[in-house]
Amino acid sequence: MQVNLAQAVALLKSGGVVAIPTETVYGLAADASNEAALLQVYAIKQRPADNPLIVHIADADQVSHWAAEFPALAKKLAQAFWPGPFTLVLPAKEHVSRIVRGNQPTIALRIPNHPVALQLLKQSGLALAAPSANKFTQLSPTTAAHVTAGLGDAIAVLDGGACKVGIESTIVSVEDSDWRMLRLGMISEAAIEAVAGKPAIKNQQNLPKAPGQHVLHYSPRTPMKLFAARKDLMDFAKTSQSCAALLIGENGNNPKLPHCSFVYLPKEAAQAAEQLYSMLHTMDALNVEWLLIEAPPDAPEWVAILDRLDRAAYQ
Repeated sequence: MQVNLAQAVALLKSGGVVAIPTETVYGLAADASNEAALLQVYAIKQRPADNPLIVHIADADQVSHWAAEFPALAKKLAQAFWPGPFTLVLPAKEHVSRIVRGNQPTIALRIPNHPVALQLLKQSGLALAAPSANKFTQLSPTTAAHVTAGLGDAIAVLDGGACKVGIESTIVSVEDSDWRMLRLGMISEAAIEAVAGKPAIKNQQNLPKAPGQHVLHYSPRTPMKLFAARKDLMDFAKTSQSCAALLIGENGNNPKLPHCSFVYLPKEAAQAAEQLYSMLHTMDALNVEWLLIEAPPDAPEWVAILDRLDRAAYQ
């Protein structure tokens, strides 16, 4: 069900949920202070109650309403990467609903870099919890049509076009003067380290819980295999009754297999990320036996894309 901006504002203020565009993926948004609305989000997504939600805000001044601490390092990172595909996990204030934080002692916050999302936040005056607008562990939506296909026409959708970043935000926790990477994204660890002036803490003990840490995630309905080498993918394709293959960088020398269609991601990581989920949605709709994916290059700019593909192919 398509809605306009004014209708989206009214729905959210009345305790409803609306799928909204961001630069990363479409989010299933609800008033982050309305517990009944938050429970709707969890129910629609079939999301475990201990999986926290990211709260989207319009301005860094709002951090103090949600976070008990906003350390100097966190402010520095926010100044560098907000608005954008970057989420900060900070200690939560006592009044913050345990539903939105998944019973964790922390709160996840970000300012999206999408004109429609920012207009919605400012016009509504709300902070919006907005996990990806899909069922838990399934393929994330990057268009309004993906949302409707996954959740049904009863879900209100504010159409803001195709998402430009295309995969979920980088998530970082900050404790005093240290930081840890909780989810890889298109803002790289190297870029964060350059702003922070120090590397991430690698200790995995007592790691704050954050979205995107489940071993199976971002997954199409069709079984999916990930191949380190294109030759191995081609060999498997020859044995399959029906398949669709995703290759990195176009190559006209691929064999013509009548039972396997091929699509190509760009060689540039940022363009590949923008197109990744959309291509997987298209391939998933083909109703073939297998989706065969060529692993991206072993390079820092591709690590977030590989993370999504590893989790999507987990069996």
